[in-house]
Amino acid sequence: MFADRFLSPIWLAALLLPVAGLVQATPEIQTWRTTNGARVLFVAAPGIPMLDVKLVFAAGSARDGERPGLASMTAALLDEGAGDWDADALADRLDDVGAILSAEVDRDMAAVALRSLTRQPALDTAVETFATVLARPTFAPDALERVRRNRLIALRQEEESPRTVGQKALYRAIFGDHPYAGDPSGTPEAIAALAREDLLAFHARYFVGANAVVAMVGDLDRAGAEALAERITVGLPAGAPPSALPAVPDLASGTLESIRFPSSQTTVLAGQPGMRRGDPDYFPLHVGNHILGGSGLVSILMDEIREKRGLSYSTYSYFLPLAQPGPFLMGLQTRNDQADQARAVLLDTLKRFIANGPTEQELTSAKKNITGGFPLKIASNGNILQYLAVIGFHGLPLDYLDRFNDRIESVTAEEIRDAFARRVHPERLAIVTVGGTAEPLVSQANGAP
Repeated sequence: MFADRFLSPIWLAALLLPVAGLVQATPEIQTWRTTNGARVLFVAAPGIPMLDVKLVFAAGSARDGERPGLASMTAALLDEGAGDWDADALADRLDDVGAILSAEVDRDMAAVALRSLTRQPALDTAVETFATVLARPTFAPDALERVRRNRLIALRQEEESPRTVGQKALYRAIFGDHPYAGDPSGTPEAIAALAREDLLAFHARYFVGANAVVAMVGDLDRAGAEALAERITVGLPAGAPPSALPAVPDLASGTLESIRFPSSQTTVLAGQPGMRRGDPDYFPLHVGNHILGGSGLVSILMDEIREKRGLSYSTYSYFLPLAQPGPFLMGLQTRNDQADQARAVLLDTLKRFIANGPTEQELTSAKKNITGGFPLKIASNGNILQYLAVIGFHGLPLDYLDRFNDRIESVTAEEIRDAFARRVHPERLAIVTVGGTAEPLVSQANGAP
């Protein structure tokens, strides 16, 4: 059985066990469309009789509308009953052939994945089950109530995490009325009110061929892959793709929200709209952020905040590109009495980096680190599957992986300074702090921080 997952940089994390060494360093991507309009991206990986396949739909939480959590609840219930099988029967069918189903939801997409042997009868059983789960989920009332109870418990537990409380508040501050503002897990009120008809309608609208990308990596030839893609998608109606999400507006000014929370540590988070997938500034911003706060212990933020001042054990920054500009985020945790100082150092360090950019030594080291680690990022079928899904969903060029290292190597310090100056605005950051008191708050009696 599978569980839906939230937060990306949530969704790029590998869902499936890696199988190293099955494909070449820059795999050849083949592409076509099924008869009902789904786009297929396929990489042949002969040698070990395994198949990894993932279907992604523009059916993430940004499509929830007035029912926060609808997308993630739909995904969570797919294998709780489909066709003539209940949840136990589905689990038995997969267990009997050693197949694995999994699903995840982020703000842009819902993804459902299968791993199976390509030997028979395992493959036929796994593919038949997978296709039925995709096309004919039953959303049985008893299953809905069980998943609903579990989700409400999880949401209550999230209220006890200052980081999660802060992240949700920060997304609301960054995105305002935009669909990206909501958390994929939903709200207790919306989850409690969801009806089976809501799930059926959401599935019927978004789980359609014209809204699907099929990513496949495995021990198949082109003809076998084409036939398999048809079998997987045959039960999906052709449908139509949804309209594009609205543009993400820039923040007009900076904001500061302080949330009182009983903790000896204060979580400090900052962010603003960043970049989208396929953004022309992607590579300068990616390399620049690696230097600023994306490279762990050797980043500038870690040096300024941890090594020089001991204000936090860990600090970070990253861009989360989405179909529309996703967030640029920074964060740390520090003692309550150091929160103001740590926040000031975080912002001052960002301002200096925007003004000065990286040194040539920092740039050279970052390029070596990124390009040197890239082969490991495509060294398994599971990793390549993730890239195929991203390339297909966001319409990136098929030579994206081939050109990745060259694009990194071509980035200059001046391009980084220019991109950060145009795209990152410290005076317009949304800032959220969570903490400030080690004493329990009265409001904790009803579970609210």
